[in-house]
Amino acid sequence: MTTTQTTDRWLVRAGWAGIVGPVLFFVTWMAQELFLTEGYDPLAEPVSALAAWPHGWVQTVNFVVFGLLTFAFAAGLHRGLAPSRFGVVGPALFAVTGLGTLWGAAFPIRMDSTGVTYDPGLHVVGGMMFFPVTALALIVISFRVARDPDWAHLAIPVRIAGILMIAMIPLMVAFVGPEEAPLHDWFGLFQRILVLGLIFPARIALSYRLLRTGRSSQHGVPPSGQPRSAREWSS
Repeated sequence: MTTTQTTDRWLVRAGWAGIVGPVLFFVTWMAQELFLTEGYDPLAEPVSALAAWPHGWVQTVNFVVFGLLTFAFAAGLHRGLAPSRFGVVGPALFAVTGLGTLWGAAFPIRMDSTGVTYDPGLHVVGGMMFFPVTALALIVISFRVARDPDWAHLAIPVRIAGILMIAMIPLMVAFVGPEEAPLHDWFGLFQRILVLGLIFPARIALSYRLLRTGRSSQHGVPPSGQPRSAREWSS
């Protein structure tokens, strides 16, 4: 019983980590846009460009906190879902996205003497670890979600979010990302659509289900009312 109670507390904390991470990240970046970054254009600049402004350390810390909370979310997701063959792949991909945000913090966007932001060369790696890998994580985890009766209602929405990301990312690379691209001046807007319209809603939905799973299993019984074995809870 002691082991089960510890696992339950961990699931609750991981669920909160998955909810607080996106919400705190959003609130912190919005506060910077409103109060700390005169001249910052949110329609054109990526969120990571906030690190290039005088108070850029705030965004760097924001990346670090979000990355660490992502690790907790990913681990909790693996423990909270019913076990399946190769089930670790989805949570592992989410963990990679957490590593991507830490990478982005370690190699931030810079600003030159004329006020133009630029990537010194490695920040883009963090972006590749976050956006495409998040799309894959959502698609992969949706299949494990579909096999768990308590989570199955989230499978299709989560999968659709991942598929839409897969469709949008190549279009952004071709028509938004390059400086000469026709929609480059709207890069910030497209990135925010990905984050606020697809990534954060899907992650918060999964995290809320994880939170409920932890709270509903205080006596070793999942929300469906069917007891799980100790082997299932520890898988």
